[in-house]
Amino acid sequence: MNLFLFAAQLLNGLLDGFYYLLIALGLSLIFSLGGIVNLAHGAFYALGAYLAFLLTPYLGFFPVLVIVPLLVAGLGMVTERLLFTRFYKADPLYSLLLTFGLAMVIEQALRWYFGASPQAYSMPSVLTGQVFMGDFVYSRYRLFQIAVAIAVVAAVWVLLNRTAFGRIVRAGIQNPDILGAMGISLRPYLSAVAGIGIGLAGLAGVLMAPIYPVHPAMGAEILTAAFVVVVIGGLGSFWGVVVAALLVGLVKGFMIAIGQSAMSMAAIYLLMFVVLLLRPRGLMGERILRFE
Repeated sequence: MNLFLFAAQLLNGLLDGFYYLLIALGLSLIFSLGGIVNLAHGAFYALGAYLAFLLTPYLGFFPVLVIVPLLVAGLGMVTERLLFTRFYKADPLYSLLLTFGLAMVIEQALRWYFGASPQAYSMPSVLTGQVFMGDFVYSRYRLFQIAVAIAVVAAVWVLLNRTAFGRIVRAGIQNPDILGAMGISLRPYLSAVAGIGIGLAGLAGVLMAPIYPVHPAMGAEILTAAFVVVVIGGLGSFWGVVVAALLVGLVKGFMIAIGQSAMSMAAIYLLMFVVLLLRPRGLMGERILRFE
């Protein structure tokens, strides 16, 4: 196989890893802080793609890249206030059923309004074409996607590790009772984390829309891989999710590069099995007292 083609497939896999990361970070934060298993996360990803499809003809791609994640984040905060807040102290099974139902509602609403047929979303003209680096050729838009994903993940890291907001969120993940004893309420932070996590899913939907067909069930396709990333990385660990997402993306890209695309998802599940066998808490999973 041509070495440059092999490298391009690995980069494509790495790009998938970044999308898994944007979705898995939100899943991990929402579950670690609130104990909510959000099966509707993929539906919000699809909603982001459809909002981009709807608004781009009026606003253009780059404004939509900012506006749509904010709209989806706002919807996530409303969902947290109206629905999630009722299930924080309940058995996680109830939140799982709730979010599964919410995912079905969003998916069917998209199907009712836009139809079941996939929609084509045009790539912005300024990002079309190829980038030539010697003999290596790669899509300009895919490089842009990787750059945006890196910048967003870096911003989330700064938020969680260099701000007072992040310190309270991390303390709330580890032991919320201590925060309660200090008179700090987690309620506004739960809403903010839900907004950030679901907004990241909306951003991933916007970025993916020009590459993959936009259809109502697209969220279900990526949600499984995002859960695999969370399990491999481990709860409560930012870097665990980052490493797991990139590892999963590279494994998928490698399998496609060697001509085994049909086995790429099986390889990811095998990776999860091996990690759980050796480290049941995940690669960098932290001990979270309230889950033990």
